[in-house]
Amino acid sequence: MPVFKNEGNGTWYVMARYVNWKGERKQKCKRGFATKRDAQEWERKFQLQNSADLDMDFEAFTEIYANDVKNRRYIRVSRR
Repeated sequence: MPVFKNEGNGTWYVMARYVNWKGERKQKCKRGFATKRDAQEWERKFQLQNSADLDMDFEAFTEIYANDVKNRRYIRVSRR
């Protein structure tokens, strides 16, 4: 995917296209990277996280898991 430079303020941004879990085509724009390398690295991680392939590093997997668990609410049921 392409990485672009914003000439106005000198930062880089990414336009990533992906297919979500419903099969819908989506587009995500992430702005404000200081270097082109940072933008490309973010894009690579984003594509790995949204793919159905488990061929990713452990850090990326734990980040996805932590974000998923953070949004859940656990209800403790007491048994008597």
